[in-house]
Amino acid sequence: MSVVLHTDPMTMQFGGVTAVSNLQLDVEEGKIVALIGPNGAGKTTAFNMITGVYKPTKGNVFFTDANGKEINITAQKPSTIAKLGIARTFQNIRLFKDLTVYENVIIAKHLHLKSDFMSATLHLPWYNKEEAQAEAEVEELLKSVNLWNMREEKASALPYGQQRRLEIIRALATHPRLLLLDEPAAGMNPNETDDLTAFIKEIRDKYKLTVFMIEHHMDLVMEISDKIYVLDFGETIAKGTAEEVQNNQRVITAYLGEDEDA
Repeated sequence: MSVVLHTDPMTMQFGGVTAVSNLQLDVEEGKIVALIGPNGAGKTTAFNMITGVYKPTKGNVFFTDANGKEINITAQKPSTIAKLGIARTFQNIRLFKDLTVYENVIIAKHLHLKSDFMSATLHLPWYNKEEAQAEAEVEELLKSVNLWNMREEKASALPYGQQRRLEIIRALATHPRLLLLDEPAAGMNPNETDDLTAFIKEIRDKYKLTVFMIEHHMDLVMEISDKIYVLDFGETIAKGTAEEVQNNQRVITAYLGEDEDA
């Protein structure tokens, strides 16, 4: 199995504070991998290094594209990383809430349009062909999650769980090879979380994705993750299968605390 995302030990420091220390990740193609840990463990900082928001103080990030070419994406612009095939959602939903469901997704399709501004302004044939193809793909995506009938609704009018789905669908519209999900179950009730769990599996299989996620909802993590990395105060304290992580004493201590009388 090939590795889609690899980091040689990377570190992120802010002044004298080390947010992430020597994090080494290998995310294999087609797998669902989770990065977990208590609040403040460094999980979002790790995502920000992968997606170009932060330049690691030390270390590098490598991404293998659909052609099998390994690319050093360290500190590249987030837009460049997205074009290479890495899409990301955020803990706090970042939809264009005053735009419609349809408009939110069609905007993402424009990331890969090859036509220039003049072609679009003059509606030249190659632009019209690209635009028609983008519109057809958006229709297919929205129908796949039962949002097509709500395409003219403002994103802000959707129930919370559907807003989460819309954000993920917008990410899928960029044709990612690797999908990064930042706490996708945040704010969801148990029924919505169950639906999301099935949805992540479904899109992984349907779109042949590799999924790397941060998540606090342990039932979701343990059910669908092929591999789990655990951070605590920026340090990797465990990695392995759900069973291995659940039975790791360092993980138990990090989440539950040390018994002072032990």
